Order: sequence, then C-alpha cells, then structure tokens
Amino acid sequence: MSKTQATSSRPSLHRIAFFAFASVLLTATALTAQPPAAPAAAAEVKPLPSFDLSSIDLAADPCVDMYKFACGHFSANHPIPSDQSHVNAFSVLYNVDTQELNAILQQSQNGGASRTPDQQKIGDYFKACMDTSLQSEGFKSLKPLFNKIAALSTTPNPRAQLADLIGQIQRVGGEDIHVFFGYGVQQDLKDSSKQIAALAQDGLGLPEKDYYIRTGEKDAKLRAQYVAHITKMLTLSGTPAAQASRDAQNILALETALAKASLGVVEMRDPEKTYHLQPIATLTSSLPGFDFTAYEDAMHSPHISEINNATPEFWPAMIHEINHADIPTIQAYLRYHLLSIVARSLSPALDDENFDFHSHILNGTPQQQPRWKRCSGAVDVALGEALGKVYVERYFAGDSKAKTLQMVHDIESAMNKDIDQLDWMSPATKVRAHEKLAAVANKIGYPDKWRDYTSLIVKPDDPLGNTLRANAFENDRQLNKIGKPVDRGEWDMTPPTVNAYYNPSMNDINFPAGILQQPFYDTTQDIAVNYGHIGAVIGHELTHGFDDEGRKFNGQGNLDNWWTSEDLKKFEARTDCLANEYSSFTAVDDVKVNGRLTLGENTADNGGVVLAFMAYLQRAKDQHVDINEKTGNFTGPQRFYIAYAQNWCENTHPEAVRSLVLTNPHAPDPIRVDGVIQNQPGFASAFGCKKPTPMVPATSCRVW
Repeated sequence: MSKTQATSSRPSLHRIAFFAFASVLLTATALTAQPPAAPAAAAEVKPLPSFDLSSIDLAADPCVDMYKFACGHFSANHPIPSDQSHVNAFSVLYNVDTQELNAILQQSQNGGASRTPDQQKIGDYFKACMDTSLQSEGFKSLKPLFNKIAALSTTPNPRAQLADLIGQIQRVGGEDIHVFFGYGVQQDLKDSSKQIAALAQDGLGLPEKDYYIRTGEKDAKLRAQYVAHITKMLTLSGTPAAQASRDAQNILALETALAKASLGVVEMRDPEKTYHLQPIATLTSSLPGFDFTAYEDAMHSPHISEINNATPEFWPAMIHEINHADIPTIQAYLRYHLLSIVARSLSPALDDENFDFHSHILNGTPQQQPRWKRCSGAVDVALGEALGKVYVERYFAGDSKAKTLQMVHDIESAMNKDIDQLDWMSPATKVRAHEKLAAVANKIGYPDKWRDYTSLIVKPDDPLGNTLRANAFENDRQLNKIGKPVDRGEWDMTPPTVNAYYNPSMNDINFPAGILQQPFYDTTQDIAVNYGHIGAVIGHELTHGFDDEGRKFNGQGNLDNWWTSEDLKKFEARTDCLANEYSSFTAVDDVKVNGRLTLGENTADNGGVVLAFMAYLQRAKDQHVDINEKTGNFTGPQRFYIAYAQNWCENTHPEAVRSLVLTNPHAPDPIRVDGVIQNQPGFASAFGCKKPTPMVPATSCRVW
C-alpha cells in the first residue's frame, strides 16, 4: 500500500507485493476550496475494535459463510463515509493515522523560528496546501511548461522537441503522470546488487488497456464519460469548447492505439515477460526520431549504457503516434495529463471535475475528502520520512517493534516446518526454499536511517510549486541511484502507511508503523486475535516470496529458477487449482474475479493464514495457553479465524468493486475471507464443520 499503487498498464519499477486494496485506500485525492474540518470533528475517528462482537452475525453459520458470520452486521454498523469509496479496517485506521498526522502538521505550521528544518518543510508544505486563496496562483507555476507545449505549433520541427518536453513533464509530474511511457530505476532482476534504468509502456488515462478495447454497454459509456471529462478539463483550462471536444476524441484515439500495443495486467505481473536487459543502442534503435539523450538530460538522468526494456513490443505503436498524430492532438494530450496531476492546486472547477471522473465515476466516491485530510496525505507523499519521523516518536508504541519481530520469527519458523512437511516438494528444492527463507530481511516500523530533504525547497505560499519541486526531488533521488550500490535499508512506504509489502529483489518483508496499530496489532488482546490479525499480514508477505512471482527469485533477490522441473510442475498444478477456484467467484453483478491477475495475492492470503495459525498454536503451546478455553464465548482457534475474517469486513460502493476486479491484483474483501477459509486445514475442527459444506468442501486448494 502506498504509496498508493493503482494498478495500470504502467508497471512498478520497484516490484513490490502489497497486502491490501491500496489504490482506493491511500491515494491523496485532489484538493478543493473547502474549508478545513474542525480539529474536534477529526478527533472523533477511532480505530475498529480488534475483536468486533458487534459485527458478528450469530444467526449465520460459519461453516456455510464465514464472511457473513464474522462480518454480517458490519455494513449496517459502518455506513460508507461520503468522502470514501468504501469502509473497512484499513480505511478506518488510515483515517485515524491521518488525523494524527494532521495534529503534527497543525503544530508544525505554527512553530515559527524554533522549528527544525524538517518541521519547517512539513509545516510550510501543509500551510501552503491549506491556503485556498493560493489556488488562483497555480497556473503561474505551470506557465513555463504550458508555453513550451504551445510553442510546438510554431517550432519548425516540433517532433524533435518532444523528447526534451516529455522529460520535463515527467520529472515534475511524479509517479502519477502518464505521458507516453514510464522511465525509472530498478534493481537488475538477475543481479540484485545492481541498480539499472528501466523503460516501460504507459500513456493511458484510463486504469488499464482493456478499458479502451472491451466491448459492452458499460465500457462504451465509460469511454464516452472519459471523453466528456477530457473535454471539460481542456475547456476549463482555456481551450474553446468545440476544439476541446475534437481534442478529447483524438486523445482517446491516441491512447487506444497505445493500449492495443500494451501488455495486459496479468502479463505485467510476470517478471520474465518484463525483463529485457539490453545496450542503450538497442533500445534507441527502436525509438527512431526520439532523442533519448535529450530526454535523459531533461529527466536529470545519468547517461546510461544499458537498460531494462520492459515492454519492447510497445515502442512501434508509441513512435507511430509521436511521429504521425497531429501536433494539436499531442499538445492537447500533454496539457490534459499535466492538468490531471496538478488539478488539486488549480481552480476549484478543475479540481472538482478531476475528482468527479477519477474518484466518483470510476470508484463511486460521493464527494471530496475535507481539505485537512488531503493536505495531510499530500505531505506524507512529498515528505513522508520527515513527517514519519515525528509520527513514530509520537504514536508508535515503544515495544511494538520487538513484539512484532517476535511474531515474524514465529511465522518464519512455521514456514520452515511447513516446507519440511510438504509431500509434493523434493529434498533438492526444499534446500533452496530453506535458503531463501533464511535470507529474508525483516523491516519493522521505520527505517534505521531517515531521508535527507535538505535540498528540497518548500515555501509557505507556493502549493503547486512545492508539489512540482517535491516530484522533481524524488525523481532526481531515484534516478541518481542508477549505477550506485543498492541501499538495502531503504523503504518503499512511509512509516504512517497502513499496509505492508514484500520486495522480491530485496527479499525483504516490510511492516510500517502505521499498520502496527489497533485493530491489526493490539497489546490488550490475546495471542489468538493478534496472530489472526497482524500474524496473517506477516504470513501473507512472507508467502509472497514463494508465490507464482516470488518463487522465480532466489534468496539474493535474483531471477533464478531454483526448482526441479518435476517440483515446478507440481507447484503450477497447485496454483492452477487456486486460479480456477477464484475465477469462479462473482465479485459484483456479472463480473467475476480474475484468478490469474489475483493469483499472487490469493496464494499469499491462503498461505499466510496457514502459517499464522501454525505459529499461533506453537506460541500457545510455548506459553502454556489453553486454546480451548473460551473468551467471549469463543475458543482460541475460533477467535483466530474471526480476527482474520474481520481484517476484511467491508462496505463498498459497487463501482469501486468493479474497478478493483478489473485492475487490481487483490480479490474483493469478502472473497479474501471465504476464498481463504475454504482452503484452511485448521478451520473445520475449530468450528466443528463437516464435509462437504461451503467452507469445508470435499476438495480444496493448497499451495503453501
């Protein structure tokens, strides 16, 4: 989660597997001219109970539908907030964390000369963001780029200027800008000690390629709404209405051409399909007419000698559009995408229109978040470790790190035992699996070394300038890694983030301080509840190292087939079972889960709960805990499975579910309960279920 990563045709150049539905949960949405909410109103948000008796529906049979049993009353008790597309344990804790960040920022913006340099930066960034009177000044910061886009019409050879212009736009646009392609740094997938440049498909304004080519009434309507949205954005920025309408149609046609040449979301999950290390001359030969050196200079990238060309089949279509689309269409395309990523700092009308399409139409969110919440999130994105350092000092319990590490070690020990017990894996592959598991690095709470923001200029009266400079700062920081040693202590999430992740190139599991809070980790609860909540999260991330993508990397983080051919066939048969099982689940209306897109996350969900339950039983044995003794009328194993299920109690707008299923590698929340429970070997005895029942079928799937 983070960094919020909405899944799209653009790959993450840092290959990380997230735990939860981050794309709706943590995105810092556009900012409007609404006044900030009063601190008293913000302070009313409380985390959910770690064991929520009020959500349990005792009339439901857990052997038939565990989600309904554990979460049957959740929706009635938790209406969806008007500024969100859903509510669940993650979103509630995100709101709690955000109000805590807001308290820090309110204090920092008023600290005066006594502030530290980091307090000055986070305070001034927040102050500028909150000052709605500055929105009218936003276009001044964009004027240099808008002028360069406009100048293409009068330049003798405008296409020759595009490489430099695209680089300038991408540098200040940050990771959310989608202009033709994506460029960044990644660890070499076959030599994780190296940091290399990478280039990949991008350029789409809709979530992923199939939105452009899928047939049916809903998708045709959505494309029409997208064209109307582009038209309005361009009109609000000064383009005559008739011209804006033509430009919008042409932008859709340009993006459709790019979409048709793009890999799909399932293919983009496969590292073997997105790793093509080659000399830079080989890449540039596939980009005729595109001055890659000028692009490097505009991006503040070092001049590189080799690159991972992640999507080689994409470039002919992209170059065709660059060389043949008319210049007015390219100008409108660049203007629209630039407007989209800075709308929050421009006029309220642009801001509202951007929200209406991307959050309301695509995800069903009724209205914008209050400004204080969006500004707090914006500071976390721009200055996450400066803000996170204060957050950790103020809100992260002193012994949480040590206690979480103990749970991690328990679950790693459970996986060691599980590997030894597997009847389908040969001794040779087991040795390699043990080696990889032993090499996993555990990162908990926050980094050992905090990021240095000294060179980032933040002003209290320049919100858009702050955003552009922060994006450029992060761009330059990332690209400066190319050719440098890997910093294995670096984090890809900020400390307040309510999520967790596994990075196969680092072979590490990461648990920010933000998720190590109630309800996921609660010092007042028994071990059954904590292992069901955060234990399942830990097991999930650890299992990612051995899912259909993670299993392709060895303990050093290198792409390496360490499996015997026979074991690989058995593994794939087991993952096929899981993919087919999840493909049979209906998510919303007539839309089914994509079992291949969600395979990695489903493997991690299923294996993670198995490991967490094994670790819970062993910890109970070590501490002489009677697991059959009832607390709140439930035994320890029952409390474990209820706690796990309540990680995913939710109330969600159907538009958000539809968007999730079509683009995101995570299954919808209810399926993350029932889809997992029916494959758990310990569940039947915990609740006295008999085969065959829906939660204890005659046959089930198990990878780990």
